[in-house]
Amino acid sequence: MANTLDPMDLKQIITLKLDGFSNRKIGATLGISRNTVNSYMKLFKASDYSFKELLSFDNVRLDALFPSLTTIDNERHDELMLYFEGVNKARNHPGFTFLYHYQEYAQHASQPYSYTQFMEHYRRKYAKVKGSMKLEHEAGNEMYIDYTGKKLHIVDKDTGELIPVEVFIAILPNSQYTYVEASQSQKREDLITSCGNALHFYGGVPKAIVSDNLKSAVTRASKYEPEINRSFKDFARHYNCVINPTRSYAPQDKALVENAVHLVYQRIYYPLREMTFFSLKDLNREIKRLLVTYNNLLFQRKEASRRELFQSIEREYLKPLPTSAYEIKDYKRAKVQKMGYVYFSPDKSYYSVPYRYIGKKTLIHYTKSVVEVYYNHVRIALHQRNPVKGTYTTNTEHLSSTHKGYTSWSPEYFKNKAAAHGANVVSCVEKILADSDYPETGYKRVMGLIMLHKSYSSQRLDNACKRALQADAASYKRIKKILENNLDQSSLFYQDLEEDKTHIPSHQNIRGAAAYK
Repeated sequence: MANTLDPMDLKQIITLKLDGFSNRKIGATLGISRNTVNSYMKLFKASDYSFKELLSFDNVRLDALFPSLTTIDNERHDELMLYFEGVNKARNHPGFTFLYHYQEYAQHASQPYSYTQFMEHYRRKYAKVKGSMKLEHEAGNEMYIDYTGKKLHIVDKDTGELIPVEVFIAILPNSQYTYVEASQSQKREDLITSCGNALHFYGGVPKAIVSDNLKSAVTRASKYEPEINRSFKDFARHYNCVINPTRSYAPQDKALVENAVHLVYQRIYYPLREMTFFSLKDLNREIKRLLVTYNNLLFQRKEASRRELFQSIEREYLKPLPTSAYEIKDYKRAKVQKMGYVYFSPDKSYYSVPYRYIGKKTLIHYTKSVVEVYYNHVRIALHQRNPVKGTYTTNTEHLSSTHKGYTSWSPEYFKNKAAAHGANVVSCVEKILADSDYPETGYKRVMGLIMLHKSYSSQRLDNACKRALQADAASYKRIKKILENNLDQSSLFYQDLEEDKTHIPSHQNIRGAAAYK
């Protein structure tokens, strides 16, 4: 099945076009066909919107304007590439012809390419002069990132245990200006945090971030169309750049950052070898000090340092940083409940959505400060995140007319409603609310209690509440049982309670305490 470009990929194409990239270069940067880029450019220009306007559109609107076009058919292409491996081994055999091999390929392939395409793909795979490609790096164009293979360590103060930590490296290839920091892991959150720190270290943003095929960055690795994870794409969108993983089995793509790793071993790891650190903060403080020396060292042939080349050449080509730092987004699926809320499992709390989405399945996007609810890629609710567990966060505009009264619930509200049915009902309401761990739970119970008057009358409800209070059993379930079993109308027990008398009748054979002296 062919892959398709999603709206986030369309925004990456538009971003690179605004940065002055040619269609061919956009295709090479994003790892997609130049013809696909050309097709989309024609559609963009034929629309009634400028590139900047298209960039501001949400994903749904972009998807509606530009239905997905197919890119490389990976299965078909991979079948051809595997066949070429056998063809290339036979090149020097007497009598070899490409036509013979094409005819053999066409008989066995499920969807064979034409002979012209067969030869074009072969020439691309096996160029006449195949060697290590020297990459020319434009100033401000890319930032390469990777992790070192060897780890540093911090020491647990309590146990003395050595805790391994990862070391992240970023490099601007034109000036080779380098950033290094230690982090707890290579997980998505740590990777994105380290990338953000690197961009703020440089004071600007390149057009593309080139990563190795890290699991935290790439959901599905591919030589032609790797799939970037959603959070990393969102990070790139926030900083107005694109993510471009290095090609699999193409070591020349990452030669600079690999060389930087070896230099970091020599100029940072080695000076740290006899030092002990008890926290990441202390370790990064020392790395930062050594990094200054590293970037200030002169190149042997350029008679300038990494820092000088960055300041004099590369810095002016970087795009400005956004006004706010990126907050990592996570995602949870949730169904809208009957009350018009979605359950947010990380905090065990609830957030309102418009009532018309009751019963629909939604996707929650959340950061440390914000919770957004999406339905079919359209945002239907936005709330400030409340970290308190079990809370209900409500936007009154989301509620239907029957539910808006729900937002006015309070202890005073229920006491006023209970007062119409008797003083004992009010006392039971107060006790139930006082005994509830969370107000919302108590509100539902007392609402159920008050509604019992419809089935049993206010007088009986008040009597049942009085009996429950006497027995220290003030709860919705127990009061309901009293009414169902007509215990509120049991005259003997009830009258004795009224008169504060014992229910045992007076009798001459009953002896009192005096008989036992």
